[in-house]
Amino acid sequence: MSKLRFAILGFGHHASRRLVPAFARSTEVSLVGLWRRDQEASAQEARRLNIESFDSAEQLCVSPDVDAVFITSPDAMHLEDARLAFSHGKAVLCEKPVAMNVGQAVAMQEAADAAGALFGVGQNFRFNESLQRMREQIAAGRIGVPQFANALFAYAGDRASRKWITDATLACGGPIADVGVHCIDALRFVLSTEVTSISVLASTDPLSGQVEAFATLQLAMANDAFAQVTVSARASYRTSLEVTGSEGVLIAENGFSVDRPVDLILRKAGEVVEVSTVSNDDGYVRMLDAFSKAFRGVGSFSPSGADAIVNQRILDAAFRSWHSGLRETL
Repeated sequence: MSKLRFAILGFGHHASRRLVPAFARSTEVSLVGLWRRDQEASAQEARRLNIESFDSAEQLCVSPDVDAVFITSPDAMHLEDARLAFSHGKAVLCEKPVAMNVGQAVAMQEAADAAGALFGVGQNFRFNESLQRMREQIAAGRIGVPQFANALFAYAGDRASRKWITDATLACGGPIADVGVHCIDALRFVLSTEVTSISVLASTDPLSGQVEAFATLQLAMANDAFAQVTVSARASYRTSLEVTGSEGVLIAENGFSVDRPVDLILRKAGEVVEVSTVSNDDGYVRMLDAFSKAFRGVGSFSPSGADAIVNQRILDAAFRSWHSGLRETL
């Protein structure tokens, strides 16, 4: 069986650092081309990877040698790029956040439906061993009934290579949209429930422009649990996920990390009763493989375009809450 042939539209630092190594490890997909607005840089990357450098986004999407398009352009360009790919019958895997607002996310899904094409979103953490084990253990009742959850994602955004992330015309938001959407999606995933309301406190600084620099989000969940998401683009890198239930606590230190081991800790009655160490280093590979299988009609792709609309609706409510100071109901 031949591999699903991908081309990356909007190739940048994330694609180079995370996606290219994942394509190299996958047995289901191959990377055959790329396009970026800087044509000289595009050609250099293509030569390094021994793949095709397309002259335009349309040339990439028209190519008969491309089955699927991975969109990694800035958030504001996702809708236009997706419509172009769908208009030429290509499957689309799009980076998160999927769009600038829920209206754009819906328009992307409508374009996918009109084309009859597979549409997925790169919520790669759903494929991480750490989150999948937490979801399984919570579902099995190992911590009883979930009551509280805390997700943390902090990084030094002032040193990040993506300079457009503070440009409100290109980015859906600061860390709320950039990494907060990962935390929100992870909570929905491990708790197997939905967000019903949200309240947000956020702050800007001279480097963040019109987007936030750090924030805290309080979420009410449909299973009566409460959750908190803390995100920062002005702190040393750290990620964690913790869920407290009526009979125990599950903690994943480094829970969103793909670069280091993750300690998954189960505590009961104040004591550590189980510790396991897992690795998330194959999360991107598993995401690409799952997309390929869904493309071939084997199962479905969990973080679908329709599912991304749910996440985008939560992001929209989060930004409304920040600016209004009110709790938003979903």
